[in-house]
Amino acid sequence: MTNKFPDNFWWGAAASAPQTEGASNVDGKSPTTWDVWHEREPEAFFNQVGPDLTSDVYHRYRDDIQLMKDMNLNSYRTSISWARLLPDGKTLNEKAVAYYRDYFQTMLDTGIEPVINLFHFDMPWWMMELGGWENADIIEHFAYYAKVAFEQFGDIVKNWATFNEPMVHIECGYLGDAHWPRVNDFKRAIQVGYHTLMAHFAAVRSFRQSGVEGKIGTILNLSPVYARSEEAADLEAQKWADLFHTRSLLDPIALNQFPQELVDILKEHDLLPTLYAEHDELLTQAIDFLGVNYYQPLRVKAREEIPSTLERPSSLYAGYDWPEKKMNKYRGWEIYERGIYDIAMRIKNDYGNVPWFISENGMGVADEERFIDESGIVQDTYRIEFIRDHLTWLLKSINEGSNCFGYHLWTFVDCWSWLNAYRNRYGYYRVDLENNLERTPKLSSFWLREIIEKNELDI
Repeated sequence: MTNKFPDNFWWGAAASAPQTEGASNVDGKSPTTWDVWHEREPEAFFNQVGPDLTSDVYHRYRDDIQLMKDMNLNSYRTSISWARLLPDGKTLNEKAVAYYRDYFQTMLDTGIEPVINLFHFDMPWWMMELGGWENADIIEHFAYYAKVAFEQFGDIVKNWATFNEPMVHIECGYLGDAHWPRVNDFKRAIQVGYHTLMAHFAAVRSFRQSGVEGKIGTILNLSPVYARSEEAADLEAQKWADLFHTRSLLDPIALNQFPQELVDILKEHDLLPTLYAEHDELLTQAIDFLGVNYYQPLRVKAREEIPSTLERPSSLYAGYDWPEKKMNKYRGWEIYERGIYDIAMRIKNDYGNVPWFISENGMGVADEERFIDESGIVQDTYRIEFIRDHLTWLLKSINEGSNCFGYHLWTFVDCWSWLNAYRNRYGYYRVDLENNLERTPKLSSFWLREIIEKNELDI
């Protein structure tokens, strides 16, 4: 086993427009669901902090890119705001074009490859008023937005993603309360998932038709599913959990086909979505690469009883609390480093070893001020340990033939995190909310700089 990472390995970080840009109501940007939700119910957000207070990348991107260079980063994944680029879905915002072009060109001039995502949970409010993801018209709206983005930035951006974690806006918005519109209806969630997939395929088609050079993929949050035991009932629960949480999106995106087991069970319970007219043609659109966000595994066991009505995926399995788990107590997530290896092997063995990269991995910790030393640096040794342990398993997978070409931490500078706002911090750099959003490096930034310089893990 070599400790070296592949040549031209992507070392970087990940973020999103709505969580970093700020400037939420200036220079022509229209509201998103997050802007409107915060305006209506600020108490739903930690310390009532909304998307107007982020790390202000809209004004500070040049300084942040210099900090990336200082860390030896060679790539950075962020997103475009649909509501900023096309405030009404039709009219191009020239101020947005100027901002994004300079942002991306500054990265390139500094030796950092921009990896640009089109949608990171930030639904424009004008589209939400039309029904959002429940309205089939969103497929063409999203394809048009993608087309405009490729036209405006395709000469400088060569790596694109359609979505970040599409399962999240499906589950959190339509089977939970963490995203707008806070609907709890499985049938509606399935239709939303289908429209999301068709929008992905339509955007990929727009990319192919645009003629711009480059590659396009998407970014999925993948959690390996582990059964409580090898007993048949637990393995059956594992199968269902994996089908709904992994294969429902990964199979159509990576294999261009829906799992037959999924079609069968949805049909059995009268839950099949209404199909889009161009379904068959769109389903042929293939990706060039896959981004994988990995934070935690999913552990399941058999339910004592399977209800006759399929009200949500968890009707077919129950969660399992593994007694040996290691936890990030601040986020409430299990830390299981081997999961990154199991994902890699799954992609290699079941999905044609499609080129892929870790597009997010990270550890959110509250009250990091406790760990600031006399020099003003957060001594985040826990984050270094977290990254090192995950990279060790990732390197093992690469040595065993996994086609992984990069690792991006969430995130570069501490950012606003939806309903959690700034409760937990994830960045290589600290953002001081009390001192003009000043950036200061954490210990992990110096550690990773050395790893990148050697392109080698000291294990």
